[in-house]
Amino acid sequence: MKGPTRVLLLGGASEIGTAILAALRLPPDAEVLLAGRDEDRMAAAGKQLGCSVRILGYDATALETHPAVVADAFADGPVDLVISAAGILAGQAELDRDPARAGLLVEINFTGHVTTLLAVAARLRAQGHGTIVILSSVAAVRPRRANFVYGAAKAGLDAFARGLADSLHGSGVRVLLVRPGFVVGRMTAGMTPAPLATTPDRVGAAVAAALGGHRDTVWVPPALGPLSTALRALPRPLWRRMRR
Repeated sequence: MKGPTRVLLLGGASEIGTAILAALRLPPDAEVLLAGRDEDRMAAAGKQLGCSVRILGYDATALETHPAVVADAFADGPVDLVISAAGILAGQAELDRDPARAGLLVEINFTGHVTTLLAVAARLRAQGHGTIVILSSVAAVRPRRANFVYGAAKAGLDAFARGLADSLHGSGVRVLLVRPGFVVGRMTAGMTPAPLATTPDRVGAAVAAALGGHRDTVWVPPALGPLSTALRALPRPLWRRMRR
């Protein structure tokens, strides 16, 4: 199967997002559009790809700007693959002390994806092909008391991704939903890894492999899939005792 030739990464400095790009092994004639706020980090990541890179200004919280960013990305031609990877993480205790920061986390991890991806979906539907990769989380399955704001945001994103996939059925556009577990990396620095922890490179490899097939959901690691079924079935009094 022919790989993508134009790729848009929303959250252009995302460690997982750039790991997906690396795992795709894009050809020299491909073009990658890195959309984000940290221009220095995006420029450094772009140098590692071995193909043409263009940097776009993108702020997940500037909702009114998202249609224009998407229009800019598609201005030079069709986009084959869009990776929606913008996100932040904060401890629940910190969010309890600062509700405004909790609101910001929800806006970045959920609302910004919605406004951007609706604009993306319209473009892909019009061109008749393309793939959207959405980075959800195992935290979306059943939010825990230890991170319920983050889990709620991811649960919203997860539901949106599934609804978006249904809305695009038959259009030639595919949605791949990615549910990693705890990812050891920049965003989780200083935190004790949870069981079945993974890395950005492993997530990248799993997504690249899934893009070569026909799956609509990928768990990283795969064992999280059956485990999530058991987690959903736990009685609530037992679930409340879980710290991680």
